Amino acid sequence: MNNEVTLTLTLDSRDEAVQLFGSRDQYLRLIRDGLGVRLVARGDTLQIEGADERVQQADRAFQQLRNMLSRHGKLTPEDVRTVLEVVQHSGEPVGPAAGAAADAGSRFLRPRTDGQGRYVRAMRENDLTMCVGPGGTGKTYLAVGMAVSLLRSAQVKRIVLVRPAVEAGERLGFLPGDMVAKVNPYLRPLFDSLHDMMEPDQVKRYMDNDIIEIVPLAFMRGRTLNQACIILDEGQNTTVSQMKMFLTRMGNGSKIVVTGDVTQTDLPKQTRSGLTDALHRLRDVPRIAIVYLDQHDIVRHPLVQQIVRAYEDEKPAGRKKE
Repeated sequence: MNNEVTLTLTLDSRDEAVQLFGSRDQYLRLIRDGLGVRLVARGDTLQIEGADERVQQADRAFQQLRNMLSRHGKLTPEDVRTVLEVVQHSGEPVGPAAGAAADAGSRFLRPRTDGQGRYVRAMRENDLTMCVGPGGTGKTYLAVGMAVSLLRSAQVKRIVLVRPAVEAGERLGFLPGDMVAKVNPYLRPLFDSLHDMMEPDQVKRYMDNDIIEIVPLAFMRGRTLNQACIILDEGQNTTVSQMKMFLTRMGNGSKIVVTGDVTQTDLPKQTRSGLTDALHRLRDVPRIAIVYLDQHDIVRHPLVQQIVRAYEDEKPAGRKKE
């Protein structure tokens, strides 16, 4: 049985508290009811009481919501529900089968955390998988590894890697080179993952023959992709209409994987994220899996986990345990 603990958050201002708590404290009620904690708000401070694990989940939820509020200037009930799902489901344990989900010899699909194990298993068992988590949790790397594994085992005939070039805008046309060269800075993470798993000559040969295709999201309109593994990276930077357009590209015998971090949206402030919308719209649809990863699933340099935690704890000096 978890010990009862108390954690106090000190916010930057009364105005931040008002926006974080929601109109008539509606966001506080969502978090209180969702996590089963007691919340006591006094001015710009918030006291969280309850079982240790639940208090830690609430703390992470508030830190993520503070980050979102800082970036976008507002919060919605949908934002709060999404963050609650992230902190509630990111630490669920998995059985031995998830750890053994990789093909023999496919070292790129060997999960290194419980969360990654759930992710690999979800990709194998579902036609559409959406994975949400911070940088360094292996979202893109494992998705590309799954695509390569499916291609090598002839379960799909091609790989299509997609990314929204949010920052490019009208400047894209002024960059030198063909379409791939123009969007290369935005697609580089996908290239990096691919080159980790295949020889550069093989990647080039597959791309020349359209077995592997790396394209910006805008070039997906009007297409139907059969017997393909299609990966959308940085899905949080799609609009609702773009996400709908992308998801409906799925043809017969295809799998889709969407990855993203709902707390790091680069869209204009008033634009709703297509990933956040899809997480709620599709959560009860059969053969669609939603996997949440968190800082415990970060497998980059050990310092990365500490860096992510430091940025989540925006005002460490204002937090104290009693």
